[in-house]
Amino acid sequence: MTAALPSPSAVSLSATSTMIGRSIRLTRRNVDTMIMSVVLPLLMMAMFVYVFGGAIHTGTAYVTYVVPGTILLCARYGAASTAMAVADDMNGGMIDRLRSMPVRASAVLTGHVVASVARNAVATTVVVLAALAMGFRPSASPVDWLLAAGLVLLYVLALSWLAAGLGTLARSVESASALSFVMLFLPYLSSAFVPTETMPAVLRTIGEHQPVTPVIEAVRGLLTGTPIGSASWLGPVWAVGLLAVSFAFATACYRRRTSR
Repeated sequence: MTAALPSPSAVSLSATSTMIGRSIRLTRRNVDTMIMSVVLPLLMMAMFVYVFGGAIHTGTAYVTYVVPGTILLCARYGAASTAMAVADDMNGGMIDRLRSMPVRASAVLTGHVVASVARNAVATTVVVLAALAMGFRPSASPVDWLLAAGLVLLYVLALSWLAAGLGTLARSVESASALSFVMLFLPYLSSAFVPTETMPAVLRTIGEHQPVTPVIEAVRGLLTGTPIGSASWLGPVWAVGLLAVSFAFATACYRRRTSR
């Protein structure tokens, strides 16, 4: 009697699990990337709190104001390393070995995205603990913490898929790093470090009408009890919309690149 062949969904699930395990092992071996994804946001937070914090007036302790922005900055540093990891696979021969196998585009990229989420979870935990040591005193309830964590997770997933798409476009690890620069720069034009109303008119318009500011304001409101306003729905809508667009962009870029 001939053994039944595994279903396509079972093959896809197995391939996805294998790719996730591979990417997590690569993350564990790449200690430098893990350290930098934690150290850089910590350095930025320390610089703004201890160097610039005394000159910036936000109506509350500056460390309380800046922590939500730093948490989202972690996500962008982690996403930048995802773009470089995908570019390394795309240009290092790994993808060529998979072309003859029934592996979906989402399986390869999902491995890198899950590893990115794991790195960001570690980095975010370290940043929050450091912020508590610096004087951060959130007023969030357990439900507020869960809602904030869920919104950050959506944002991390969206950025990670966007970074994966950029990595498929890059012709080298160096060019992937350059492409991801925009993701690193955008938070500085948001309410992450200063209130947008203190910015010049043009920059204020940019800061108030981009996806980062509503997400930061929603997380800030949940953790510190400040008024959230329209960010309560704009933040999740931006995060979900960006996730959907980034996923479609990444998988389309991967299929186009591998079909050549």
